[in-house]
Amino acid sequence: MQNHGERHVHPVLKELVVQASMALAQLDGDRLEGLALSCQALNRDLELASEYEKKALRAQALEAKGEMVVFARVLEATRTNLNVLNRAREHRLARLEYRESQVHSWAPPEDGHGDN
Repeated sequence: MQNHGERHVHPVLKELVVQASMALAQLDGDRLEGLALSCQALNRDLELASEYEKKALRAQALEAKGEMVVFARVLEATRTNLNVLNRAREHRLARLEYRESQVHSWAPPEDGHGDN
């Protein structure tokens, strides 16, 4: 793509999707953020692309279709795992709150000797 006389070289889309899948599987947040920025730049540059460059990118997208399917599955599995972790955390917090309310509601016997 032409921009101020320079030609931008984009990573092959297939490799970008493979890297995203690996980063997500490894929960590599920094790498995922970098890949997201690359995708944003790719989309932004697409507006300035020639028809030849758009055609080349469409070919890359078709070639990367299988990797995109895998990425979608990894993304869905990660989303499911996150939901499970969030529910477990909520359950744990609810138990802690319950225990805390029991501690605060407990009072020693009135005479203080334990004789009832």
